[in-house]
Amino acid sequence: MPRKLAVLIGHAAVVLFLPLSVSSAQAGYGTEAQAKAMLNRAVAAMKQNKAKALEMFNKGDGVFRDRDLHVFCANASDGILTAHPYLKGQ
Repeated sequence: MPRKLAVLIGHAAVVLFLPLSVSSAQAGYGTEAQAKAMLNRAVAAMKQNKAKALEMFNKGDGVFRDRDLHVFCANASDGILTAHPYLKGQ
């Protein structure tokens, strides 16, 4: 009987804490809508001033970096990254 009770309590704890852990894990990731909004801001910045936009992308400024979302640019012909927040030291 004590073993069945322990298993039952264990299952109840999983059911109670699973939604909390899933929601907290999801909080670390941007949504599709947030990614699209960031893309639209990046395109607008590139149209306004390409050099300044690339600098902002490399710095990972607030509007171009949010949780797991960030803007990066690569040359389509050779694939070389021209802007990426992790390139700021290069």
